[in-house]
Amino acid sequence: MASSLNLKKIGFLLGLFFFFGILFFVEINGYPPSVKNMIAVIVLMLVWWISEALPLSITALLPLVLFPLLKIESTKKISGAYINSTIFLLLGGFMIAIAVQRWNLHKRIALQILKTIGSKSERIVLGFMISCWFLSMWISNTATAVMMIPIGLSIILKIEEEFGASKTKKIATCIMIAIAYACSIGGITTLVGTPPNLVFARDFEIAFPKAESISFGQWFSMALPISLTLLIATWLVLTKIFFRSDIKINPEIVQKKYRELGKMSFEEKIVLAVFVTTALLWIFRKNLNFGFITIPGWENLFGNSKMINDSTVAIFMSILLFILPTKSKEQTTILTADVVKKIPWDVILLFGGGFALAKGFRLSKLSDFVASQFMGLEQYSIVLIILFIVIIFVFVTEVTSNTVSAEITLPILASVAVAVNINPLLMMIPATLSVSCAFMMPTATAPNAIVFGSGRVKIYQMAMVGFAINILSILIVSFLFYFLGTKILGIDINQFPKWAKG
Repeated sequence: MASSLNLKKIGFLLGLFFFFGILFFVEINGYPPSVKNMIAVIVLMLVWWISEALPLSITALLPLVLFPLLKIESTKKISGAYINSTIFLLLGGFMIAIAVQRWNLHKRIALQILKTIGSKSERIVLGFMISCWFLSMWISNTATAVMMIPIGLSIILKIEEEFGASKTKKIATCIMIAIAYACSIGGITTLVGTPPNLVFARDFEIAFPKAESISFGQWFSMALPISLTLLIATWLVLTKIFFRSDIKINPEIVQKKYRELGKMSFEEKIVLAVFVTTALLWIFRKNLNFGFITIPGWENLFGNSKMINDSTVAIFMSILLFILPTKSKEQTTILTADVVKKIPWDVILLFGGGFALAKGFRLSKLSDFVASQFMGLEQYSIVLIILFIVIIFVFVTEVTSNTVSAEITLPILASVAVAVNINPLLMMIPATLSVSCAFMMPTATAPNAIVFGSGRVKIYQMAMVGFAINILSILIVSFLFYFLGTKILGIDINQFPKWAKG
């Protein structure tokens, strides 16, 4: 506890030291003072975010004060970065997740998958991974980890009762690590699965307002093959290399826990219907072009499709949850007013702070300065550039959170791509995917931290296994995005898009 407080104090003072040092002692010739000022703000926020000198959400509010004082942007204008359509997409996702958790739908889905997969130890691990992977697509991977840990621990305790703690140590550790990794892997599949994906969506809109935004369905089509391949590879590494076990678990353990849920309630059926409908509306909103076939999006039914986006769906379906009735005596509708208190507003403020940084990055002309430092990068092949970006971001994220990594670096990559005449998506998307593929340290992602906090996994185990999965993820993300993802998104790797010019 004392060491944690000391780290916060050191981080607080160090952030101020760098902030004032840059403001008073750094000169950048040929650029306006706003460039230097913006660098000072970014460094201050980065140090305070990493050290958690202040709560992350409070640090995220600094642009509202520092931007006007340093003549980067007025408070009135920069405050718009904190409330936008991406924030409402996140808000809608949170409310649907709360409904799933409130009526225990997540437990039924997870136990049904475990019941179906089988009772061998490696199949139990696969069952947990598929459950976490699937739930993390639609509910934040942090919430999924929190919900799945108790289920995992209860299964582990039953296994230990049957076979003994020493004999089941491997399978117990494997289940816990598998939950963490599958939550992160599932999160990359959809825009709402993990915070960096939404950071990308908003930063891309800010940097390139003339470009057509990446829809939920387009991202899903691109990320699903990458995510599924990484899930299978991770399962094989965990069960065949690091935690081999021949234990066969009594299937009655899972069957009993499933029976304890009873019959599917009326409320669960309503939430499941909303859950599935929301997913389908998100996926099929825009045209999906797979090369050999194009699936028309439902937004074409409306006169002006630009009036609708994914947040429209999220908010509409969330409002329905406050209208649809229940048969419960505890509450009359699926969601009630107390949901507002359960929404993680600190996460929403953190997003807003990142979006403010992305906006300030352009307004201050810092984007021009950074881009000028990377001239000549275009001489390298695209596949090598993508591989380099993924390697850097996977390992850098080990020492900071994936959200902070995305918040700070995506605006930089947008500027670099323009400077070297490379489609910005070729740099921004691999970086976004890779910051969720840091598996070595508890600090890298929220699921890692949650599983480590259970006390069932040692840090050396996570680091050792995580390093192997990091290498796998680097190869899978880099090459599947280059050879498959670009085709799905219709990215011409040899052409600089018109929307990125100027």
